[in-house]
Formats: sequence, structure tokens, C-alpha cells
Amino acid sequence: MSNKKRPTFTNIHVTQIVSYRLPPAGIVSILHRISGLMMFLLLPFVIWMFDTSLTSEISYESFTNAFVAGIGFVPAWFVKLVTLGLIWGYLHHFIAGVRHLWMDATHSVSKEQGHSSAVMTLALSVLLTLVLGAKLFGLY
Repeated sequence: MSNKKRPTFTNIHVTQIVSYRLPPAGIVSILHRISGLMMFLLLPFVIWMFDTSLTSEISYESFTNAFVAGIGFVPAWFVKLVTLGLIWGYLHHFIAGVRHLWMDATHSVSKEQGHSSAVMTLALSVLLTLVLGAKLFGLY
């Protein structure tokens, strides 16, 4: 009987963070947390957009004008960029949440399944963000 030395897994050091290659499932997990925090921090902006777009016809005009002329000293391209960030945050958070629910419901916890669903989550969120961003910036 041979005694094989078992591998030892240790935490990475701060100096190794730049060179550490995170698997796609880890990237999705971190981005899920970042997108949730981003949506929470930008909640006042979302509430302002919702309130301004629904209050009256005049306020709706000022809402749409924010994407053309900006808001006060904030230029319109920055408003669009923040809105694009919110679009990505919502889409990624939603798709990653559905991924987690699907994995919980079907008990799909294999390494290959986690990898493929993480890649699909990243691809779908970026693709849908590009499509909606093209609409936001007036490409179609």
C-alpha cells in the first residue's frame, strides 16, 4: 500500500491576486455581488427615473431630455453610461439569480455544468447589454 501525499490547498496571498486565474463560476459569483451592490447604491437614481417618467407629461419631457442634454452639470453621455451600467447590473443579477435557482432546483452541481452555465450567464448578460446599449445610444 503506497501512501500518496494529499494536495494541500491554502488561501492565496495578496501578492498573488493579480496572477490568480479565477474560474468562470467565481467570476459570475463576484459580479453577482457587485451588480447587486451597484443596483442598491444607484437606487435613488432609479427611483428618480421612475418618478420623473410617470409623474406628468412635462416631467416625462425632462426625463427624456436628461438623455439628450444631461442633468444640471452632468452631461448626457454620463447619464447614458450610468443607465447602461444599471442595465448590465440588472441583467447580470437576474440571469445569475436564475442560474442559481436552476442549479438548486435541478441539483446541477457538477464542475462541467457550473462552468458551462457560468459562461452562458456571462455571454447572455454582455450580449443583452450590448443590444440594449445600442438602443440607448441611438444606434437603432
